Amino acid sequence: MAAASISVEQDQFSCSICLDLLKDPVAIPCGHSYCMDCIKGYWDQDDHTVVCTCPQCRETFTPRPVLRRNTMLAEVVEKLKKTGLQAAPPAHCYAGPGDVAKLEETLCFNHDKLLEVYCRTDQQCICYLCTMDEHRGHDTVSAAAERTEKQKQLGETQRKFQQRIQEREKELQDLRQAEKATVSQAEGVMERLEQEIAELRRRDAELEQLSHTEDHIHFLQSCQSLSSSPECGDLPSITVDPHVSFGFVTKSVSELKERLEDICKEELVHKSLLVKDVNLLSKEPRSRAEFLQYSCQLTLDPNTANTSLRLSEGNRAVTWGTVEQPYPGHPERFACIPEVLCREGLSGRCYWEAEWSGDWVYVAVSYKEISRKGRSDDCCFGCNEKSWMLRCSVSECSFWHNNKKTVIPAPTSSRIGVYLDHRAGTLSFYSVSDTMTLLHRVQTTFTQPLYPGFMGWIQSTVKLCPLE
Repeated sequence: MAAASISVEQDQFSCSICLDLLKDPVAIPCGHSYCMDCIKGYWDQDDHTVVCTCPQCRETFTPRPVLRRNTMLAEVVEKLKKTGLQAAPPAHCYAGPGDVAKLEETLCFNHDKLLEVYCRTDQQCICYLCTMDEHRGHDTVSAAAERTEKQKQLGETQRKFQQRIQEREKELQDLRQAEKATVSQAEGVMERLEQEIAELRRRDAELEQLSHTEDHIHFLQSCQSLSSSPECGDLPSITVDPHVSFGFVTKSVSELKERLEDICKEELVHKSLLVKDVNLLSKEPRSRAEFLQYSCQLTLDPNTANTSLRLSEGNRAVTWGTVEQPYPGHPERFACIPEVLCREGLSGRCYWEAEWSGDWVYVAVSYKEISRKGRSDDCCFGCNEKSWMLRCSVSECSFWHNNKKTVIPAPTSSRIGVYLDHRAGTLSFYSVSDTMTLLHRVQTTFTQPLYPGFMGWIQSTVKLCPLE
């Protein structure tokens, strides 16, 4: 008799803690299955001696369940390893940071299912459960079908890039043949042409690389930003006659330069791909009244707070004490360092203030992907590339990023103001009293939303200030 064939997916027999195939599988009372070592380690790390929690459904059990190996499930996993899963990607290994990030991109945030459907109504990748939930009735197609359609669109965009490259190279070649006496006056135009050609070549290469990827989800999530044209306005065609007089050429190039500058000034305000130039046009507020136009309301996220931190006042104040708080286990909690993040991720123009008391205050912003376990620099605000921190006391002040310290001579008050212009790449810290005193300003490029956060110091309190 021929053996029956059952179609299964590998993630049905994977442990949600280590993301690998189940090893010595055990089922806990709620029905979810894990590797025996993984669930033991999960319960041990937060000292679940009385109340234990399921990492997936959060159901609690009292007392700690006795774990026994699920023999039948173990046999099924072993058979799958020898049959259908042998052709899977190379032997299972521990996932690195890049692998985990890529895996998270392919899973639905709401249902933890694979993103296999594209919603044209909302222009985003969803799972099949989403089509029956918040995307019910929307125009949806498979990810592969939408990729085919987008591929055509990107092909047309790539063709335009290549045509523009040829046009600009021709113009650049003509300009380089101009009389030597006018070279110094043509340098501005030549520099802009070279920059645009370099940008177009880079975008063309990215499109070429994206067109060959086999990951439908990565393709759809990336093509939107790559399909827009990085134009700086239509540069005027340049015609060079080597027999014209020096004065005429000088006047023509000067007029051309002025026209180019006018066009670019108008277009740079609206083109996000020229962020560096937009930053030059962005003006930071000066008075506190101007800053308050961008005020935002923040709340501390109790799921991230270290157990040595006590939240109060509706999760708007935090105090570092000596009594451990009975917070439940959570993957986003800072396990060893007394830190906490806010719930809100910021990506526009935002301003907030924090009032502090005690010996020290640590005011920070961080990408959400900052590490949460251990005591290494990867978890500590200001000691890695994913966070920026201001450290102040009554007598001294310093700024920290990527474990580099910058001493700030300016005095501080008991209230710190923080201004973020995410698009312009500007992060500024102010001492707020009767006036706004700039303590430190960062100019960089932010690639993700920023989450405000604080680090505790013994018996110190930090409170988010209500702004009107």
